[in-house]
Amino acid sequence: MQTKCVAKCAQRPSAEVIVIPVWEGTKKGELACDETEYPDVLRFPLDSGDFHGKQGETLLLYLSKGKEKRAILLGLGKQNECTSESLRCAYASAVKGIHSKKLKSANFLLPSLSANVSCKAIFEGVLLTEYSFDQLRGESLKEKKGHGLHNVCFCGVPAKENHLLKQTEIIISAVNFTRDLVNRNADDTDAGTLAKISKDLEKKSNKIKTTVLEKKQLEKLEMGLLLAVGRGAERGPVLIIIEYQGNPQSKDTTAIIGKGITFDTGGLNLKPTGGIETMKCDMAGAAATLGVIQAAVDLGLKTNLLCVLAVAENAIGPASYKPGDVYRSYSGKTVEISNTDAEGRLVLADALSYIQDKYKPSRLIDMATLTGEIVVALGEAATGLFSNDDALVKDLEKAAERTDERLWRMPLYPQYKMLLKSTIADIKNAGPRTASSCSAAIFLEQFIKNTPWAHLDIAGTAYLSDLKPYPYHQTPATGVGVRLLIDFLMHFAGKNS
Repeated sequence: MQTKCVAKCAQRPSAEVIVIPVWEGTKKGELACDETEYPDVLRFPLDSGDFHGKQGETLLLYLSKGKEKRAILLGLGKQNECTSESLRCAYASAVKGIHSKKLKSANFLLPSLSANVSCKAIFEGVLLTEYSFDQLRGESLKEKKGHGLHNVCFCGVPAKENHLLKQTEIIISAVNFTRDLVNRNADDTDAGTLAKISKDLEKKSNKIKTTVLEKKQLEKLEMGLLLAVGRGAERGPVLIIIEYQGNPQSKDTTAIIGKGITFDTGGLNLKPTGGIETMKCDMAGAAATLGVIQAAVDLGLKTNLLCVLAVAENAIGPASYKPGDVYRSYSGKTVEISNTDAEGRLVLADALSYIQDKYKPSRLIDMATLTGEIVVALGEAATGLFSNDDALVKDLEKAAERTDERLWRMPLYPQYKMLLKSTIADIKNAGPRTASSCSAAIFLEQFIKNTPWAHLDIAGTAYLSDLKPYPYHQTPATGVGVRLLIDFLMHFAGKNS
């Protein structure tokens, strides 16, 4: 898709449709921009009250003259209630209307708002909604590959904000890359594929170094938990470490660790029908970690990153790890397996311990589709945030406000550790369902030394069961975490280094 910005509406190119924003008024809709080119066409739908301007409301009009043959009136809701998320969702509705008419070019007028409030959110609303996943469609649907917008112009963007479009395109490209990885068949994103993608990143920049630790190396390092989870699979587990030196003069480094369970059967504690069908998404944390490093390289961020993928398939076979058995972690702690479906925390525990020992990062952030219970607690509207560091939480929450990738801080009370008490090992990997998201995070905390750490449980936000409340997501995979952490890295990480 070709995109551009112009400062004034008169500078826009010809297109098949123009999108005109409208505020919701007390009695009728009110134009949200200085559009005066089509006053006769717009007067009746607005003056009659037929179009109110409610958020996401659209009305298609046909034009007899001008640079476009069609106009879409787009409701933005009430001006005093306008937010970046409401703009993102409203412009997503316009894109869906454009798709329904199979139009290929569009001009989007921006509302008369502060540019730093509106521009990026509108760019994101359009670009995120343009995403489609056609890789698995049959021959008869090949024509679908040409769908969507080919040319887009955003009108009313001040020249000083033009850089935001390129920046947003880079970030959304990384989000879509992440979505693709999660939407593919599980066998298409196995440990070998993720390792190859990670190694290929070295070709993009001389600031990248990728290390892939295979099964034999993991055995030498005695990563007993990661190895245990991967025992039943045909393809062994791997630990992938991608180093990005964006600021060689600084020792400040952010480590991001992603859970990469390429398919989760639940192991011998087999998941039932209704719980297993979406388990190709259990590597969404690792996929988002790859998305973050891709965006960081393409943006040329002046920060140091350590992106780590803890990858295994939790398969069933004669060698599968077993409930009741005890395995020794890389850290030396022993873990009793009370549930083989609590595998994500095991692979993360070895990764967290190893990265702290070998690289000593300034902070650790892990992303994982870790617990179904976080979905019970927060639904699909927010990611669960657990942390041992208030300053890190504050910075992540500010990034969440900017991106609307919401976070909700959950507690790490010491009492939760009692739920993981074992009579034969140092700790169990899972306790009762009571506070199970919190006890899962407490388990991870046992492998954290003195490093500021945050755990993001994205089980509810990475793969949606219902797309209706989320206008700019056209498939279940959301790419959550990429926009959040790139914003964090751009604005907060290492600011005091």
